[in-house]
Amino acid sequence: MPAATSNKPITQSSNVIVHPLVLLSVVDHYNRVARNTKKRVVGVLLGQNNGKTVNVANSFAVPFEEDERDPSVWFLDHNYVESMNDMFKKVNAREKMIGWYHSGPKLRASDLEINELFKRYTSNPVLVIVDVKPKDIGIPTDAYFAIEEIKDDGTATTKTFMHVPSQIEAEEAEEIGVEHLLRDIKDNAVGTLSTRVTDQLNSLKGLWSRLEEIRDYLQKVVNNELPVNHQIIYNLQDIFNLLPNLNVAEMVKSFSVKTNDQLLVIYLSSLIRAVIALHNLINNKIENLKGETVQVEVEEEKKEDDKTKESTTTTTTTTTTTTTKDSKEGTDSKENKK
Repeated sequence: MPAATSNKPITQSSNVIVHPLVLLSVVDHYNRVARNTKKRVVGVLLGQNNGKTVNVANSFAVPFEEDERDPSVWFLDHNYVESMNDMFKKVNAREKMIGWYHSGPKLRASDLEINELFKRYTSNPVLVIVDVKPKDIGIPTDAYFAIEEIKDDGTATTKTFMHVPSQIEAEEAEEIGVEHLLRDIKDNAVGTLSTRVTDQLNSLKGLWSRLEEIRDYLQKVVNNELPVNHQIIYNLQDIFNLLPNLNVAEMVKSFSVKTNDQLLVIYLSSLIRAVIALHNLINNKIENLKGETVQVEVEEEKKEDDKTKESTTTTTTTTTTTTTKDSKEGTDSKENKK
């Protein structure tokens, strides 16, 4: 299969910044129009494009329909796009139309045709796919620019999409708003350490998934299932060149020292935890013994009180019996005298 190279209208350092307001708007659009269906939603992106960085600050929904059986049949109300764009210009002139979005989750056959439609309003529209139901770990956005792919064998050029890095950034006001929205779903019982460990675990899972994607791509290239893309190979070579050389003695020593320091902290933490547990166990035993001693003393006091009450009752009964006998004897003697 012939190798292919791309003629890129933008520099390699191009980056797409998506604000949280856009993500919330897209999710709201999807829940209102296409929830529990296989349909996707389409909208317009507003912001600034300075040639190196694309700042996606706002968006609005657009009426869109397409045939699920025939991807080439679709409808997008461009009159609605023009009227909404004019109204947004009156509100904030700095936010210009820079591209469009859809809920994906992947590229579709009609995306190039839709992208050509948006070239009426901006010369180089950016396509941002927002995955409203993300399954993989990572940010739910993928950004693309349309380019003309030039093949090495001299055949006609073809249009395709080139992926560019995207990231999510928020201004101070947006951060406050997002924090208020997350209060209802955030578990306040989870500590900071647990949150950090969870974040690191998710990062490692994301790295593992990216490595699997690289492995699958290279395997398909080896099996001649995909053409060789020299730009991807160059990027992979740059990644491998950035990996540290673990065979250097200083590097091995540094890793060993760092690992030993961390293991020492873990060992001391376990030792302190064990000492505290033993201390609490001993205190618990002492408290239980004190409780048992007090209970025994209380029972003994109750027994002594019962014995005292019994002896007092016996003495009172004996005194009463003696008094009764004396009174009877006195009565009998008086009768005899008479």
